[in-house]
Amino acid sequence: MDYKDTLLMPKTDFPMRGGLPTKEPQIQEKWQQMDLYNKILKKNEGKKPYILHDGPPYANGQIHMGHALNKIIKDFITRHKAMTGHYTPYVPGWDTHGLPIEQALTKKGVNRKEMSVAEFRELCREYALEQVEMQKSDFKRLGVNGDWENPYITLQEKFEAEQIRLFGDMAKKGYIYKGKKPVYWSPSSESSLAEAEIEYQDKKSASIYVAFETVDGKGIVDNGVKFVIWTTTPWTIPANVAITLNADLTYVQVKVDGQSYIVAQALLDRVCDAIGWDKEAVVLEKEFKGSELEYIQTQHPLIEDRKSLIVLGDHVTTDAGTGCVHTAPGHGEDDFIVGQKYDLPVISPVDAKGVFTEEAGEFAGLFYDKANPVISERLTEVGALLKLEFFTHSYPHDWRTKKPVIFRATPQWFASINKVRQDILNAIDATEFKVEWGKTRIYNMIRDRGDWVISRQRAWGVPLPVFYAENGDIIMEEATIEHVASLVEEHGSNVWYEREAKDLLPEGYTHPGSPNGIFTKETDIMDVWFDSGSSHRGVLEARPELSFPADMYFEGSDQYRGWFNSSITTAVATRGQSPYKKLLSHGFVMDGQGRKMSKSLGNTIVPEKVVKQMGADIIRLWVMSVDYLADVRISDDILKQVSEVYRKIRNTYKFLLGNVHDFNPETDKVAYDDLNEVDQFMMNRLNVFINATLKNYENNDYLFIYQDLQNFINVELSNFYLDYGKDILYIQAPNDHDRRSMQTVIYEVLTSVNKLLAPVIPHTAEEVWSHTPHVTEESVHLADMPETRDVDEALLEKWTKILTLRNDVLKAIEEARSEKTVGKSLEASVQIFAQDDAEKALLESISNLHQVLIVSKAQVVGEKLGKDYERLNVLVQRAEGEKCERCWNYSTQLTPSDALFPSACPRCLDVLERTQK
Repeated sequence: MDYKDTLLMPKTDFPMRGGLPTKEPQIQEKWQQMDLYNKILKKNEGKKPYILHDGPPYANGQIHMGHALNKIIKDFITRHKAMTGHYTPYVPGWDTHGLPIEQALTKKGVNRKEMSVAEFRELCREYALEQVEMQKSDFKRLGVNGDWENPYITLQEKFEAEQIRLFGDMAKKGYIYKGKKPVYWSPSSESSLAEAEIEYQDKKSASIYVAFETVDGKGIVDNGVKFVIWTTTPWTIPANVAITLNADLTYVQVKVDGQSYIVAQALLDRVCDAIGWDKEAVVLEKEFKGSELEYIQTQHPLIEDRKSLIVLGDHVTTDAGTGCVHTAPGHGEDDFIVGQKYDLPVISPVDAKGVFTEEAGEFAGLFYDKANPVISERLTEVGALLKLEFFTHSYPHDWRTKKPVIFRATPQWFASINKVRQDILNAIDATEFKVEWGKTRIYNMIRDRGDWVISRQRAWGVPLPVFYAENGDIIMEEATIEHVASLVEEHGSNVWYEREAKDLLPEGYTHPGSPNGIFTKETDIMDVWFDSGSSHRGVLEARPELSFPADMYFEGSDQYRGWFNSSITTAVATRGQSPYKKLLSHGFVMDGQGRKMSKSLGNTIVPEKVVKQMGADIIRLWVMSVDYLADVRISDDILKQVSEVYRKIRNTYKFLLGNVHDFNPETDKVAYDDLNEVDQFMMNRLNVFINATLKNYENNDYLFIYQDLQNFINVELSNFYLDYGKDILYIQAPNDHDRRSMQTVIYEVLTSVNKLLAPVIPHTAEEVWSHTPHVTEESVHLADMPETRDVDEALLEKWTKILTLRNDVLKAIEEARSEKTVGKSLEASVQIFAQDDAEKALLESISNLHQVLIVSKAQVVGEKLGKDYERLNVLVQRAEGEKCERCWNYSTQLTPSDALFPSACPRCLDVLERTQK
C-alpha cells in the first residue's frame, strides 16, 4: 500500500514565496477597511498612554532611506507599546514652511516678482500640500501605522495660531527682543541662518597680515609704531573699528628693517616665519602687558577719517595669528560683544546679496568675495599689507545652497537663551537618554549657544506678529498678538499679507506713538525651527488624544541642534519643562562602503524602488538588523542578505503552520507538567527568547532581537527541534501524547514569535495570523504581546549539555556519510561512550535518544568502540535490518511483504492498526 496517505504531513495554504510587493498593498487595504488604527486605540482606551511625538519631515521631494529608517523605528515603538496594552495615538506631521519650497517653485519657473506676496504664498501652500500627499503615500506603503487621515501640518491654521500664541507667551515673559547683531547670513539665500542651518566645508581663503600705525600712543607707544593684525577675511577690513588684545598677554615691540611693530610675545616666532622676517635681524625694543595698551589709537589703513581703537577682550588667544585681533563688530560675534563694552560703532557695509553698499566707499558694488583681492591690492598700495598667502580651511556654509555664509550685522528678532539657559539645562538633566553622549551633545549645545535668531527675511512662513507705530515704537502686546492668532486660526497666516496693518489690529486699537492711527507691520517671518519647535503646543497640547509632555522624541542625530533643541527651548520658556521625557536618536544611512548617498556617486537606494522589488517588510527587517544609534549601511548586497533571513523566517513559519493544521489548543493542548522533557526544554527556550525580546523592545534594542531571532530559528528550531520532531509529527497517530506534546510547543512558538515580530514585519505577521488556526483576534495587531515567563534554568542547563554532546554524534555521522558508511542519518546505528559519569547518565536518561539523534538506533555503551570526539567516543555503523517503508527507520522486525501493512516497523504497525480501522 501507499503509506504516504497515512502520514500526517504538513498542511497549510501559507505560500513559501512571499510575493510581498503584490500582497502587502492587499493587506494594507484590509487594514484600512477594518479601520485597524482606531481599533487598536479603542482596544487600549483608558489604559496607560504612550505618546511618541513625530518630528515633522520637510515636505519637499521623495522620501529617502533616512526617512524610512526613522518612520519604521517609530512604528516598531508604537506597535510594540500598543501590543503591551498602552494607548498609543500616533499623529504624523510635516514641516512645510521655509526657503526650499520657495526655491522649488522658482526652479519650476514661478516668477514671484510678477505676483503679490499673498499669491506667491498660496502657490507655496499648494506645492507643500502636494509634497505631503506624495510622502504620506510612501510612508503608508512602508506599513507605518498612524492617523494618516488627520496629520499635523505646520501650515494648518490652528497650528500657526498656536505658534503665534507661543511666541506671545515668550514675548510676555521678556524673552523676545529686536537688536542689530552679527548673525550667520547667507548671501545665496538672502537670509539669516540659525546655527542648525550651518554646515562646514573646506574653503580656500586669503590669509593677510596688516599693519595699523599708531597715531595716539597715550604716552606708552610712540606714534608710528605699527600693530600687526591677521585675518582670513580681507573683505571685513572696511568694517574695522578696533584691534583687540588680551589684557594678560605680554606684547613685544620689535624693530624689523627700520620699522617698529607690536605683536604678542608668544607668537613672535610664528609671525616671523609667516611674514618672512629674519629672526636674527629682529630687534626687541620694549615689552608691555596687554592691559597697558588699552585705548591707544591707530589709523585705519584704508579710511582716512577713521581711527582703530586698541581694546581688550578675553577671546584673544595665542592659538594663531598675532595676538592683535582685527575687530569689526558688524561681522563677528566676539567682535560685537567687545564692541558693546567699548561702545564701538557697528559697521556692516554689505547688503542682503553680499554686495558692498555705499558705506564701503571705493569698494561699493563689489561682491564681498570679489572684494578680497581688490582690498588686498589697496592695502599693498598704502604699504599696510605685510603678507598675503592662501590656505584651505573648514568654513561655515549654508546647508541648503552649499555656499559660504558671512557674519553680517542686521536688525533681527531674537529669543533670549541667556534668560532660560539654566532652566533648559535642568530640564535636560531630568530627561532620560538611552546613550549618554546624546545628553552631553544637547547639553553642551544649549550651554554654549548664543541667543536664537528667530527672524527670517523670506515670504513663505509664519509672520512675526509685530506692529510698528508711526514713531517707530515696537508694538508686541498680549492683546495684539492674541488678536492676530485668532485671525490666523480663522483665515490662515496669509491674512497677514492680505490685510493692512490697521485691519490686523483689534478694533479701536490706539497707541500714543501713532497719533494719526497709522501702523505698519513686520515683514520678517519666523525661523522654521520655531515652527516645528512649537509643535508641543500646536499638537501635543492641542489634540485631545495626545498629551504634554510626550514620552519620547525620536529623530536623526542632526536634530540635537535642530528640533530637539528648538522644542526644549520653547517648551521650557513657556511651560517650564521639557516637551519630552525621553530622547532617542539615530544615525545617517550610508551606502555599503560607508559613503554618503548622492546622485553624483550613483549610490542612492530609494525606498520606493526597494518596496516595488522586494516589499516593505524587507526594508523593515533591514532596519531591525542595523545598529541605528550610529550611521548605518545599505546596499543591494545587504538587502539580499536580509532577504535570505526573511526567507528563513518565512520557511519556519510555513513549517510551524503546516504542523498545527489538526491542533486545537482548546482541546489538544498538553499541560506543561505533562509535556515530554524535550518539549519542556523547547518551551523554556521560547520563554528565554520571549523575555529577552520584550526587554529589548523596552530598551529599543532591535538589533539584539534580530540576532536572537536568527539564533532561535536557525539553531534551536531548524537545527534541532523541528528536524528532530518530524519523526513524531509525521509518523505518530494524530492524538498520540508525543505528537500533541510537540504540537503544543509548536503552536506556542508559532503564535508567540508571530506576535513578537508583528511590529517589525507587520504584513507577514498578519498573513501568518490569517493562516493560524483557532486564533480569536481579527488581526495579530489586536493581540497582546506574550508576557514575561518563568524559566527552568536547571532544565535548560541539562538540555544545553545534551545538545553539546549531540554535536559530537552529528560530527561522527557526517564523517560516516562522507566515508559512504551510511547515506541518510536514519541508516545509522550509533554506540556512544561517555568518559564522564554525569554525561553518561544524561544520555541514558533520554528514553527516545535515537529520535533526538535522528538515527534508527542509539546505545550508550561502557567501553570505547569508535572514534574520540570533543566529549564522546562514537561508533557509527549501518543500522541492522531493513528500512520501514512508512517511517524510513531501520528495523529487524518489519512485517512480511504479504501482510496487511507490509514492510512496517512495530511502531508504524501500531499506528496503522489504530488509525486505519
